[in-house]
Amino acid sequence: MQILKAGRACCCGIVLHTLILSTNAGGQPIDAGPHPGPLDSATAQLRCIAAGARVSDSHAATTMARTAFVASLQPCMTRMHAGMHAALSRMSSSADSTFVEAMIAHHQGAIDMARQILVYGRDSALRAFALGIVAEQQVEVTQLEHWSAARSSAAVDRRVTTELPVRASFRGTQRADNHRDRVYTADQVSNTVSVIDPATNRLLGQLRLGSERLSPLPSAAFMLSALYGGEINVHGLGFSPDGRWLDVVSTATNAVTIVETATNRVKGTVYVGRNPHEGFFSPDGRELWVSIRGANYVSVIDPVRMRETRRVVTAPGPSKIVFRPDGRVAFINHSFTAELDAVDIASGRVLARVPVVSRFSPDLVITQDGAQVWMTHKDVGKVTVVNARTYVVEGVIETGPITNHVTMAGPGGGTRVGGASAGDFAYVTVCTENAVKVYRRDRTLVTTIPVGACPHGIWASGDGTRVYVGLQQGDGVVVIDTRMNSVVAQIPMGQSPQALVYVPDAVPTGDGTQNLVPLAVLRRPIEIALSAPGGITAAWGRVYVRSMGPIDGIDVSVRGLSPATSYTLYLMDGDGARVSWSVPLATVVTDANGGAALVEAVTAAPLPDISDASGRRLVLVEGIVPNGPAALTSPVTRER
Repeated sequence: MQILKAGRACCCGIVLHTLILSTNAGGQPIDAGPHPGPLDSATAQLRCIAAGARVSDSHAATTMARTAFVASLQPCMTRMHAGMHAALSRMSSSADSTFVEAMIAHHQGAIDMARQILVYGRDSALRAFALGIVAEQQVEVTQLEHWSAARSSAAVDRRVTTELPVRASFRGTQRADNHRDRVYTADQVSNTVSVIDPATNRLLGQLRLGSERLSPLPSAAFMLSALYGGEINVHGLGFSPDGRWLDVVSTATNAVTIVETATNRVKGTVYVGRNPHEGFFSPDGRELWVSIRGANYVSVIDPVRMRETRRVVTAPGPSKIVFRPDGRVAFINHSFTAELDAVDIASGRVLARVPVVSRFSPDLVITQDGAQVWMTHKDVGKVTVVNARTYVVEGVIETGPITNHVTMAGPGGGTRVGGASAGDFAYVTVCTENAVKVYRRDRTLVTTIPVGACPHGIWASGDGTRVYVGLQQGDGVVVIDTRMNSVVAQIPMGQSPQALVYVPDAVPTGDGTQNLVPLAVLRRPIEIALSAPGGITAAWGRVYVRSMGPIDGIDVSVRGLSPATSYTLYLMDGDGARVSWSVPLATVVTDANGGAALVEAVTAAPLPDISDASGRRLVLVEGIVPNGPAALTSPVTRER
């Protein structure tokens, strides 16, 4: 006979479901005792899990593994009991406050214990059930904490009443200020992963996967050396459902590196097809799907055996993958094909090909309720919203040139597994406007938040109250408080951050600084504004100059010029009427709207000082010769 008990919490108390299972002559489980109440979905789910566990469990499980699992539960239970007893011992507290404090400790204990079965358990149904415990009870912990905070504020004014929010139905995760959480950025120029503690908004260090692009070091670490062995263009990020593993995609070396989040230890690297872009773990954590942008398929990797197990064929240029929370459908956008593919996860069969407004979509997110997919279009500055159940386009938003990434957030929302995100608001990064735009789920604009030089990657905290934004041309991360929709912190970090993820409970114990190196020499990019000579037009531009050792990198963004026209950026020495010398730095071709962007052009040598006194200035001329019509210019002061 087996006895399986599960405590499921609700806001008004705890319902204890007890299943007493025995077997009949045929070896099938039967109900050997009455239930305390009507058979509900949790009880039915536990019945199925228990039946499956009887078959899958074997005597091959070692005593050592069980001992380790039991040892992992002991501190969880100790903390839970201590917290509950502490709540009961506070004699000055009301019955309401005592209940709330005790339930917070109780729920947190259940969350901590469920996370341990995600580490040690092998039964897929039980792991899925444990994920549900973590999700649902974290929502309740957050709600109880909000009640407690509101009650404390209300104590000043006894006329104020506080109510517990309606119990949420979506999955919750860690609190935004939890020191066990981590924020990661993929730094494409420095080829590092920057690691941030969101409790302090402090850079803890970097995981170096390759040398800096065109590093000045005269050694085998030099990127263009025939002996170079690192990774190039560290670009994409994803993480496992339990937060234990981070996957890092390096586009130029076709590499998928898996990193243990608690120790920053590289588990290994899988080399895949040409130009991978992004990778994400499936909701059950058993597969890692990596888009092979230089081909027409997704590489499905076994993260335990560290090898590709199958390929999912898509349209050319798959860009990113997110998974519907029910674990049945994956959505894949593309960089070379104007469609969104809905794919059956189990079979890899394409269920629907949804036409969209452009062929270049770098990012997408699915809402936690499985209702919508939001996907960005970098080339045309738009966002498409697709119904994730009917595969019909609900609408298209004009967001602005170089629309990069999108996430869902807002209080009660935030980071989820499988690329899903909860929240009532979509946060969209728009590079040329140096801003994050906030939209409601019905696609109406709420506000525009200035953030800094070319926002790119974006991800919400565990509870959705903060959004972290990587600044591609600012080499930093900014933090947005979603309750006020304003920037509350700025963090300097690696060069040219691309993807960014927020991983709840990434470091269950310890400080999580192992295997990290300090930030390299802090060389901040310099922004140079360009405007039309004499203000004769509304055209404008920005140039970002980044020191890269023996050379400089240059990013150019311009708007309001003649459409479909070639322009050349020159460094000139002279007063405008007389040019003594000029050096071409970059060439851009505007689109149909008169805008253009060029990322990471490089100079033959570091640029000389540019100052008003020296007479040196940057000039964007029409055509390719320095004496062409000046479209934009700006005398600047720049210290190196």
